[in-house]
Amino acid sequence: MPRVSLRNALLVLTLLLVIAVAVAAWLHGADPAAVDLDAIFAPPSTHHPLGADDLGRDLLARLAQGLGLSLGVALAVIAISATIGIALGLFSALQGGWVDALLMRLTDIVLSFPGILLAIALAAMLGPGIDNLVLALTVVGWTGFARLSRAQTLSLRHAPFIEAAVGLGVSPLTLSLRYLLPVIAAPLLVEASFGIAAVMIGEAGLSFLGIGVQPPTASLGAMIRDGARVMLVAPMLVFWPGMMLFMLVLAANLLGDGLRDRLSRGS
Repeated sequence: MPRVSLRNALLVLTLLLVIAVAVAAWLHGADPAAVDLDAIFAPPSTHHPLGADDLGRDLLARLAQGLGLSLGVALAVIAISATIGIALGLFSALQGGWVDALLMRLTDIVLSFPGILLAIALAAMLGPGIDNLVLALTVVGWTGFARLSRAQTLSLRHAPFIEAAVGLGVSPLTLSLRYLLPVIAAPLLVEASFGIAAVMIGEAGLSFLGIGVQPPTASLGAMIRDGARVMLVAPMLVFWPGMMLFMLVLAANLLGDGLRDRLSRGS
């Protein structure tokens, strides 16, 4: 019980800190792309609460923009990946036979590549940009949902309520949406929460390499890359985006741990 309480406290604290950064940036109202050559490497002040970067851009405003972009990309990738993966997993388990074998071999092929290397290759081929970044991370991210939804469906395939629905002539689509999906939703939510953390790290990594989000849009990964060049002069340019990325990933992982423990106790 103390471990659970500590985790919940860390989750609430992390979320509050992230929200505080977003609210502070909104109240501050600075333009994250505005260049002020007179404020290059400016220390924290009333005009720049967290200081300014090597182009005089407000660090707090850019942190908030990077925060929103990381969350937006993560939610978009997980939504698309979950839709594709769950649909394929349910279809594969219900069809069985050669269809199931073919779809699972396709999944195994994607899983045979290291996820981050495959995303880097795809992003490099597609070119930089948010849309291509989401597409590259989605190609990597759907496999977990497909395997999990298939496994859960196979475990319920011969359950009495499923056999009764099949006996009544319920269509596969209705069977999936009305009877199967509500039952298997809990483990899929756990998969999604951990997936959000993985996507945020992937987005930051691709942006760090310069094949993700492009300037002047702020990205936590790109901010860390730019700050690393002047880390000895202005270490805060690396510390703040790194800390923000750490808090986002920590919050997603803590949420996933909590959901998984609750699911285990419920079962």
